[in-house]
Amino acid sequence: AVVSTQSGHYGRGNTLASGQVVPGYGHAVLRKTDPRYTCQREFALKHMPDNKLFKLVSQLYKIVPGVLLEQGKAKNPWPNVDAHSGVLLQHYNLKEMSYYTVMFGVSRALGVLSSLVWDRALGLPLERPKSMSTDGLIKFTGAKL
Repeated sequence: AVVSTQSGHYGRGNTLASGQVVPGYGHAVLRKTDPRYTCQREFALKHMPDNKLFKLVSQLYKIVPGVLLEQGKAKNPWPNVDAHSGVLLQHYNLKEMSYYTVMFGVSRALGVLSSLVWDRALGLPLERPKSMSTDGLIKFTGAKL
């Protein structure tokens, strides 16, 4: 109950009123709960259901979308992967927060790498984007600056 009250106040209070966002909620493209969040939530439910941080994140999942909808502050009030990933990293003792962005970048790079491996396996041509200067891009797009 305390978490519910505090979470609702956080969302309804100065955070939204000052134009700030609620970290971990909303997504630039998705208009539903981020499937990566759902996957991490299911993993936590199975492997660490009694973890205090997981319980907090679960409580926020129940409260924050309603507050964001009530306030009319979000096109997408649903959680994204950032609302959950820190809980898993903390649980498995990866507590150096400065590495979180690095881990995100490495995972993104692995996804790109897997695409390149499939390209090679299927005999597709190498993709080499053309290098262009800023002036060249301006001329190419016809942008008026």
